[in-house]
Amino acid sequence: MLDPALALGAFALLSVLSVFAFWPRTGLVPRIVRLARIDERVRVEDALKHVYTCERRGRPCTLESLAGRLEISTGRAADLLSRLTAMGLVRTDGRDPALTDDGRQSALRIVRTHRLWERYLADRTGVPAGEWHAEAERMEHTLSPEETEVLAARLGHPRFDPHGDPIPTSGGDLPPFRDTSLMDVEAGRVVEVTHLEDEPEELYKRLVSQGLAPGSRLEIVDRSESAVRVRNGDGEWSFDPVAARNVTVRALAVGEQVEGEARTLDSVPRGRTVRVVGLTPACQGTQRRRLLDLGLVRGTEITPMLVSAAGDPVAYDIRGALIALRSGQARWVVVEEVVSDAAEGAA
Repeated sequence: MLDPALALGAFALLSVLSVFAFWPRTGLVPRIVRLARIDERVRVEDALKHVYTCERRGRPCTLESLAGRLEISTGRAADLLSRLTAMGLVRTDGRDPALTDDGRQSALRIVRTHRLWERYLADRTGVPAGEWHAEAERMEHTLSPEETEVLAARLGHPRFDPHGDPIPTSGGDLPPFRDTSLMDVEAGRVVEVTHLEDEPEELYKRLVSQGLAPGSRLEIVDRSESAVRVRNGDGEWSFDPVAARNVTVRALAVGEQVEGEARTLDSVPRGRTVRVVGLTPACQGTQRRRLLDLGLVRGTEITPMLVSAAGDPVAYDIRGALIALRSGQARWVVVEEVVSDAAEGAA
């Protein structure tokens, strides 16, 4: 005969386990179901973004490319496309899957959140450049549309992310993609870097370590099927075809030289007043935040006043305060000459 105390204890234990497993919201089973739903929503959003990226870059979107991007089987990718079609977000009646108008708006919302978060990481944190993309991939699925707009306002509604990609507006507007890869520019031309592809991460880190950033200018010295050789003011180096295709550029006017780059604060002689145009794209993270906090924003007038015995740092008059900057910091500040009213009238 079963001991009543033992039976009561077993019942109590079973009751506790049931509560632990099935309690609404905090129970184990509801948590598993909720996580499964979140995981499925993330896959849907990632699939939309993949179709959008393929359309934007003129590449075919296939079951294989979708499966590879999401790291799922082609069968699961087919089921996912069927679900997107049933939701009215994707059309599959053509050769390749294509976004509907609703699907494109949803994809642009995800892209907007991703690029704003990368801009935030670049401008307001010390997170290394190689980690921006992965962190933004996570956050793009967690911010609500309202939180995204708060972030945009906090950042001053930036137009581009730190890789040079345009940030979609809240209304889904995006400029057309007209630039080309470094691999496709003929020798002898000067180009300006407009975008660095952030995947794969290892390749992106290598490009950044070579000093490349949106806004950098390069002269194409030579181009072949195996390499592209470039130079700027710091020297010459080569890119293999894979790396070159991850660098998007805009060809400058024929005859324009690398030396035509903007003037920076480190080249201004003592006593000469100049006006800040902006900060170079290479200035990111906490360094960028610090310079902005010091008042080095567009329109600020600045004058080198005192030079240390070693020549570095230099004390600058910035809005009535003397602030010392190292030459490396001054090289991040793009400036222009201040033209007096008398000079403008004489002109």
